[in-house]
Amino acid sequence: MKVIPLLPCASIDEMLTFYSALGFERTYRQTKPNPYLAMRREDIELHFFGIPGFDPTESYGSCLVFVPDTAPLHRAFADGLRALYGRVPLSGIPRMTRPRPRRNVGGLSGFSLIDPGGNWIRIFPTNASPASPAPGGKLARALENAVVLADGKGDVAQAAKILDGALARVTDASAVERVEALAYRAELALSLQDPTRADAALAELHNVPLTADDRDRLARTLATVEELCRDRTP
Repeated sequence: MKVIPLLPCASIDEMLTFYSALGFERTYRQTKPNPYLAMRREDIELHFFGIPGFDPTESYGSCLVFVPDTAPLHRAFADGLRALYGRVPLSGIPRMTRPRPRRNVGGLSGFSLIDPGGNWIRIFPTNASPASPAPGGKLARALENAVVLADGKGDVAQAAKILDGALARVTDASAVERVEALAYRAELALSLQDPTRADAALAELHNVPLTADDRDRLARTLATVEELCRDRTP
């Protein structure tokens, strides 16, 4: 049995260019009587139909993709986006989020790709067990809520508001929790095209004193911050 999502778009040619950059191959294309495109990368198969005048910002198109490990696919997509756009887009359409645990899906670490048709391709690990909730304080819980809103729902402005409130109120958070929150706040600021707030969050992050153990625990986040700085719009 096979199930293939059929997703809307304004232009199948735009989708062809986009998904080709991500390592997909065209398996079918037609322009008449209706625009239609089929793309495949290994076991991931996506089909698209064109609608004249379609507005990607109004799209409800979405699908779930389960893969053995999300990290290699995210790296491959990021490389493709950098080749196509010179960076990994964090705002507008298209864009891509970064892998991080999602509280609303049992702590599974996933990421979302929003394509030129406004379709949300939500990618999660196939065989991973839901993570046990990690102990954390108020700032960590605010970060979890912000991730659900921004990465899962697309409400970046509300996520930033929640995180700003927590960063201002919570003074007893651990260094690790504060760095995690500030790193994500910088990403949200860039998604909102607010480089001033991103610079402020990154400056505060770099001033947080960290032990060697803290740096080990934050290795992935600190690497993400470096990527974030590299991918910033000139």
